[in-house]
Amino acid sequence: MHRGKGMKFVGDSRVPASGRKPNIPKDYSEYPGKTEAFWPNFLLKEWLIGAVFLVGFLCLTAAHPSPLEKIADPSDTAYIPLPDWYFLFLYQLLKYSYASGPYNIIGALVIPGLAFGALLLAPFIDRGPERRPSKRPLATGFMLLALAAITFLTWESVAHHDWEAAKEQGKIVAEAAIDKESDGYKIFETNGCTSCHGGDLQGGAGSPALVDNGLTPEEISEIAKNGRGAMPAGMFKGTDEELKVLADFISSIKSE
Repeated sequence: MHRGKGMKFVGDSRVPASGRKPNIPKDYSEYPGKTEAFWPNFLLKEWLIGAVFLVGFLCLTAAHPSPLEKIADPSDTAYIPLPDWYFLFLYQLLKYSYASGPYNIIGALVIPGLAFGALLLAPFIDRGPERRPSKRPLATGFMLLALAAITFLTWESVAHHDWEAAKEQGKIVAEAAIDKESDGYKIFETNGCTSCHGGDLQGGAGSPALVDNGLTPEEISEIAKNGRGAMPAGMFKGTDEELKVLADFISSIKSE
């Protein structure tokens, strides 16, 4: 049934009897060899590639599992934390005098805020139709500057980190059954020994673990009074009787 010049009734809508609407794109089949159907061709390729990468990633994690450290000890004030690699540039930034201490707000919020703000404004700053980097000097310059800054800060963080101390402070040691109600442990805690050796005597950054230490009470007493290595002399402030109790306690700590 025809109604109106050049129009046909199709259901309850009116479409032109001839010609194509200019805003309707051509079907993919009209470009042989240059495009393909989204479903299932394109999606199937994406899924296959994603599956290959997923299997590869799972094999990598099975062959090289993530290194684990000892259980977190909040009493270990000597522990030096290190963020994951993708945050190392921010970690390094907070080491500089203009972005740390009283100016910590600058390194933690202002500088990262400006950087991410510029990223959000990028589509409005460079609105040209060009796609070649050489034709977009502003966007290309910002990108190269950001990459150079992130690379430099990440490298500086890695180069100046004490990896041996980090490995030592995170080393998993044997656990021991420690009676934290004993007089020896209370003396150990009162003299601030937990701040370096940990609440479970598992050591910390630059401080050895005291579990299975292999020292005699006399040797422990000597170290407590005169120090050894990074431990200075005069750290123990108690009486001789308390020192004997402490030395016996530490010497008796054995792993389970």
